[in-house]
Parts: sequence; C-alpha cells; structure tokens
Amino acid sequence: MYPECAYIDFHGGALVFGGGDACMHRPGADAGGSAWGIVLRRRLQDAAGTPLPAALDDATATYRHVLERHAPSRIVIGGRSAGGNLAAAMLLRAKAEGLPMPAGLVLLSPQADLTESGDSFQVNQMVDVVLPGSLMRNNELYAGGADLSHPYLSPLFGEFSGFPPTFLQSGTRDLFLSNAARMHRALRRASVDAELHIFEAMPHGEFQGNTPEDHELAAEVSRFIKAH
Repeated sequence: MYPECAYIDFHGGALVFGGGDACMHRPGADAGGSAWGIVLRRRLQDAAGTPLPAALDDATATYRHVLERHAPSRIVIGGRSAGGNLAAAMLLRAKAEGLPMPAGLVLLSPQADLTESGDSFQVNQMVDVVLPGSLMRNNELYAGGADLSHPYLSPLFGEFSGFPPTFLQSGTRDLFLSNAARMHRALRRASVDAELHIFEAMPHGEFQGNTPEDHELAAEVSRFIKAH
C-alpha cells in the first residue's frame, strides 16, 4: 500500500549486544506492514575497542543512503531500547549536519540517558524483570571514556527543535520509564508533536509475547506510522 515508504529500525541490546540474525525480525512488525523495513546491523562496541562514533557513523550513513532513495516525508526512524538511543542521537547529528528530518520517530522504551539519572533507575530496580538493575558498565564500555551526558550518547540532553513527530512508549515497571517520560517533556518543551504511551505493569521490552498489551502497542505504532 505504501511502496515508497521506508522504516529504518535500530536494534536494541544495551548498546553492546543484539546484532546478527536476532535483530532482523523486528522492523516489519514495528512498521505494521505499512512500509519497507530496514534494520541496521550496526557495529557494536566491545572489549576490542570499536571507537565510540562507529555506531553513530553507521546510523547516519544508513539514513543518508535511504534519503537518496526516498523523500524524507516518506521515511520513519525507529528504535527500541538501545536502538532508541541511537535513533534519537542520529537525528541530533543529522540536524547538526543539515540533513532533512524524517516524517516520524518511534522510540520504544529508549535508553535515552546513559547517566541513569532518572527516578525509575532507583524506584524500578528489581521490579523490572527484564532489566533488574543498572547498565552502567555497558554504557561506559560503549562511551569509551567520553562524557556520558553528551547528547550523542545521552540524547535526552540534546536540543530538539525541528524534530519530527515522535511516538514514545514505556511501562510502569520499566527501568527506563524515566527516560521516556523525560524525553517526552523535553520534546514538548521544544514544541515537538510527541505522544507518550505508558502501559500498566509492563517491564522493559514489553511483555515479549502474544499479550493484549503487545497487540495494542503494535496497533498504536502502526497507526502513528501510517498517519505520518
């Protein structure tokens, strides 16, 4: 129905995991069948010392590649968890480099603050059955000594004027709940059209199954993409 659309998905994995075939099944589902799904198998930071800009370089190069084939008004960027971090950071860099913004941005429980300064990093410790505690060791490994508050590492602290309409999701038992809530307020302060969807008792990464809440979230994401 939308042959000229593209949905670019940045996979999760705490910034240092999640590549390979495991990341390939998500973009079509997230796009709700409304777009051609592209998943970026980005370079991962690891003990071998892949430099900090590698994942962001890969993300920006992918966006440039898609922009050569699709109008920005027909592109939606999405990411879950660490992928949400990279999606938002990539658009901050794209804006700085003068690239056009896409039609929409989908951030599912985004890892938007690597400093872990939000309230839910305390309140939801040992409550989230998926992420029961801090990911600071992973964050520091990914950053490679850089300041964790830099917007390219923690996009929550970026400047969002001109950002596209944004869909954000989290759950009341999500360790990253504060990330989504604070990111939503930062976007609204920048006059960005932003939706925040919070699901009761949902941990990080949704319920990872065939639940009514999972179906409801998928329908909301599909609606948002089709609308924009």
